[in-house]
Amino acid sequence: MSYRPENPLVVQSDRTVLLEVNHPRFAEIRDRLSAFAELVKSPEYVHVYRITPLSLWNAAAKGMKAAEMLELLTRYGKFPLPPAVEREIADTVSRYGRVRLENREGKLVLTFRDSEARDEVLSLSSLKFLREGREGEGLLVPPERRGQLKRELLRLGYPVEDVAGYSEGEPLPVRLRRVCRSGRPFRLRDYQVRAVEAFHQGGAASGGSGVFVLPCGAGKTVVGLAVMERVGQATLILTTNATSVRQWIGEILDKTDLPPEWVGEYTGDRKEVRPVTVATYQILTHRGKKDGAFEHMQLFQQRNWGLIIYDEVHLLPAPIFRATADLQAKRRLGLTATLIREDGREGDVFSLIGPKRYEVPWKELEDQGWIARAECIEIRVPMTSELRRRYMHAAKRRKYRIAAENPGKIPVLEELLDRHRRDRVLVIGQYLSQLREIAARLSAPLITGQMRQASRDLLFDRFRRGEIPVLVVSKVANFAVDLPDANVAIQVSGTFGSRQEEAQRLGRILRPKAGENRAYFYNLVTRDSLDQEYALHRQLFLVEQGYHYEVREVGGWEGNHVSWAD
Repeated sequence: MSYRPENPLVVQSDRTVLLEVNHPRFAEIRDRLSAFAELVKSPEYVHVYRITPLSLWNAAAKGMKAAEMLELLTRYGKFPLPPAVEREIADTVSRYGRVRLENREGKLVLTFRDSEARDEVLSLSSLKFLREGREGEGLLVPPERRGQLKRELLRLGYPVEDVAGYSEGEPLPVRLRRVCRSGRPFRLRDYQVRAVEAFHQGGAASGGSGVFVLPCGAGKTVVGLAVMERVGQATLILTTNATSVRQWIGEILDKTDLPPEWVGEYTGDRKEVRPVTVATYQILTHRGKKDGAFEHMQLFQQRNWGLIIYDEVHLLPAPIFRATADLQAKRRLGLTATLIREDGREGDVFSLIGPKRYEVPWKELEDQGWIARAECIEIRVPMTSELRRRYMHAAKRRKYRIAAENPGKIPVLEELLDRHRRDRVLVIGQYLSQLREIAARLSAPLITGQMRQASRDLLFDRFRRGEIPVLVVSKVANFAVDLPDANVAIQVSGTFGSRQEEAQRLGRILRPKAGENRAYFYNLVTRDSLDQEYALHRQLFLVEQGYHYEVREVGGWEGNHVSWAD
């Protein structure tokens, strides 16, 4: 096949894929490509993707065939598809399902599609326990080794298709309401129904575990409640903080027919274990001494749970991963806005929670009006000559902080607040000293992790009621803060290059709004610095979802007046 300059894709032998942004079918091809490839960087005119084993296996777990991937790369490629890439995609996708876990008359059996996979698995010293029992052509697996087995085989390159099913938990008669306790009519949206079906799979053995990837504001909690209704068994819900625990409990009581005495809170303040229990990751990973035991891990065994829901699954702490390895007989649902983990443990999420079962592109929900239409604007602020000198002579980690705390961001922030004086604004940052200075300058409340939970909740409630138009918040507001009327977020500093944080911070303002349903996300970065470099990395996930960052330059300032460069 000859060179076709009109096509937008260049597939390279190192499994990277270049996609031209200005092609008329860019959006369609981006959505299809992102189903089996990861966005690596997004310069203005060409986006760079990488095809990885995990990206291919997640696609295969949702039923996508290698032929569909190869057809896209071949049809829209400028050059012929490198034969090595074609072979590697076909081989990697075929590995999903070569090894299966099955339940045969109550025995857990590992089966193989071919003898080559079987011989390779048996050669692993870490899986020598498999040599101790045979079941026909399969290998007997001790139930307590189910998680270890799946994690080790994923590392070997054999993602296990787990169709062994699950133990039954305590029955939980629960139904979603047609009218909420608050009096509002309630029904699942079409995509929420599809998500539940993708998880349950009609009760098939292959259903019952996996991850939903949905934007903030798209109703992940509601989907969790619908799965709880479908499973109908005692449920343990794990989430990020006490605010989130209480929001989950509020949603459960508002949208299901469960009585309050059936729903328990398990946090630092209360230790209730009920048919539906909502706990924080922090309490489960708490220990009195640095090398002491995790005092509350027994919560996993305190009831016969039939379903465990992991909220913000991309944040799972390592001790919960280890506990999850022992809970493979339980149904498991992970909820997240992005599966990206900056520690690279996406593979553990795949093997121990389950593959990605359902995902909706953010822009698709925006077009349907289910989330607000967001404008993303990066504003590049210069340094003074004195600050530039300090920056140039600092160590790398210190360089980032100097740039992130650039005092020149404050007059820009004040001008933005003046432009949005009729809106509900969140000012979000990483460094407490910077946030304290901003809060004092604006005479605005500051919420940090050092503030008591009751005081935080009081300020959030006042913001919801419109009594406070501007809140300054630290990273504690990245997750599980329900502020439906917030329509402007101004990020003054972030956690280095964290893509998940960028997605979560945009998510604070995505809940649908009355009227024009618009939101504004500003990112203040210091020009020509690590701050700007890290910002580009933070934006990757959102760019993959179809968001475009408009870049504005600040030409200079005098006092509180900002001059904007064209």
